[in-house]
Amino acid sequence: MTQANPVATPPDIQTMLARLIALPSVSSASPEWDQSNAAVINLLEEWLQPLGFRTEVLPVPGRDGKFNLVATLGSGPGGLVLSGHTDTVPYDPSRWQSDPFTLTERDDRWYGLGTCDMKGFFALAIEAARELAGKKLKQPLILLATADEESSMDGARALAEAGYPKARYAVIGEPTNLRPIRMHKGIMMERLAFEGQSGHSSNPALGRNALEGMHQAMSELLALRADWQARYRNPAFEVAVPTLNLGCIHGGDNPNRICRRCELHFDLRPLPGMAMTELREAILERLQPLARARQLDLTFEPLFDGVPPFETAADAELVKACEALTGHRAEAVAFATEAPWLQKLGMETLVLGPGSIDQAHQPDEFLALSQVAPTVTLLRQLIQRFCLE
Repeated sequence: MTQANPVATPPDIQTMLARLIALPSVSSASPEWDQSNAAVINLLEEWLQPLGFRTEVLPVPGRDGKFNLVATLGSGPGGLVLSGHTDTVPYDPSRWQSDPFTLTERDDRWYGLGTCDMKGFFALAIEAARELAGKKLKQPLILLATADEESSMDGARALAEAGYPKARYAVIGEPTNLRPIRMHKGIMMERLAFEGQSGHSSNPALGRNALEGMHQAMSELLALRADWQARYRNPAFEVAVPTLNLGCIHGGDNPNRICRRCELHFDLRPLPGMAMTELREAILERLQPLARARQLDLTFEPLFDGVPPFETAADAELVKACEALTGHRAEAVAFATEAPWLQKLGMETLVLGPGSIDQAHQPDEFLALSQVAPTVTLLRQLIQRFCLE
């Protein structure tokens, strides 16, 4: 933990965002793209300390160059967390009209990689917190900056495993057009592989065909999908049922050889109330007897740990407060966030931030200037409600 003597207040919003955008912090499962987020964390710490925040930079276990930042103003058992991720997705500069790392203003928008997803939120949250310098808070305000949300979510996962930080309420500033979000589906990406025995295709008895086994397995997966979609439905979502997508398949090497090995990757999007462990157990219950009957070795494992589905109760205090402040009823979205891990820390959690998810992960990503002032006002109102009153 570090605490600096006040030396200078943070710059204005546009300058803060320009400096954040100028610091590349891509996270990716591909090593050639993946970068450290240390420079972004250090810059946020530099701005927050003069405002009186106690800052802690926490290395993410097992991830060199990856850090979380917990910045706390005030003390007490409750309080409010304003949370965001410091990383961006990879980019193709040839598809941008301007430099992704230079904040560019045109058409009443700020363009740059991370403007809405989601470095812009940090600049606005710091601006909202600026007026708290010297004030005595009844409950703490915590600014949380995480690593690797766009790839592994290991930053948020590490905080949940450590049981830190603690607070009563948490708002994650993902781009929602300032509409409160209290639900999203989970994400599971799974790998299924069968290993059999190759042989000459003229005599099926010479081998054990992994591709035929996979054909049967795919039928079982689609039957499971139909069962889940009949049992689970939530009309709050645009797609009201859980989905399962057979994404890619690879197997065999020649038409006249019995296929020795076949591998399938598929995606499963569970609704709130569907536990990922139970879904994986149900899949294995269907596939293990099939593999034994065909004498195939079975491998079934996640391609990544997955994101659990998320739901905060409609009558939760934070939900009601954000609905009243925004004038919008809390909704559900298809994209996933770090909300399940903040919820695991015991906080009422909501997703609410400036910008549109339609601009995220796109060339010429932008934040509309029309959302800047309303976001700062909204965050100040939340701080007043949960930290000062």
